[in-house]
Amino acid sequence: MPVTLKKLTDEASRYLNAHKISDYCPNGLQVEGRPQVQRLITGVTASQALLDAAVEAKADAVLVHHGYFWKNEAPCVVGIKQRRLKTLLVNDISLLAYHLPLDVHPEVGNNARLAQLLGIEVESSLEPDNPRSVGLIGRLPEPLPAVAFAQRITEVLGREPLMVAGQGLIQRIGWCSGGAPGYIEQAIAAGVDAYLTGEASEPAVHLARESGLSFFAAGHHATERCGVQALGDYLARTFGIEHQFIDCPNPV
Repeated sequence: MPVTLKKLTDEASRYLNAHKISDYCPNGLQVEGRPQVQRLITGVTASQALLDAAVEAKADAVLVHHGYFWKNEAPCVVGIKQRRLKTLLVNDISLLAYHLPLDVHPEVGNNARLAQLLGIEVESSLEPDNPRSVGLIGRLPEPLPAVAFAQRITEVLGREPLMVAGQGLIQRIGWCSGGAPGYIEQAIAAGVDAYLTGEASEPAVHLARESGLSFFAAGHHATERCGVQALGDYLARTFGIEHQFIDCPNPV
């Protein structure tokens, strides 16, 4: 049986505590389509490729981590933005998006899911005094060489990470999914053995080398595939609807 779009959106927002999190974009329903949802498609980013695949799959709604209407972006509906919105509106497909709420959730959040997939026991926030902190610190059951941990990342995420091997074995790890190489300074201050994120930066490589910290950049897209899939599975179980994750590969 289909669920109403309102019920689906309300439950997703409630489950993620979206109203309590200040963000750079609107969280929840961004584009309204048909009032009933039976087939839900999830993906990392609401790209044209994902929308076309959703049309092909006869989706009622699309749920993503990276949606639209970011702060400071141009408001005009032209070009790429026009084509994306037209695809949704013409096909009566809703778009739901959750950014920071899907990074920080303790069960289906990107960072919590990375810990589960990589076998890391969560200990604390990477920035315990910052209420908006999304990064975490945790511990592996047994210490590993940097090369062995890189191999684990490759097996779990399906891509080889960029690696700067530090000094010694890895047991305590700091991590933050997506584009967060700047958090390496907090990781160094926390005294962890390694820091994992999605994207690399030129300064982060130097900081890793000079501090002796191991650094891994496993891909913005790759480190943020797991949260939206878990949220989609949760909603499918809750409402008895169909859910399909569609991956649009991205090397970044």
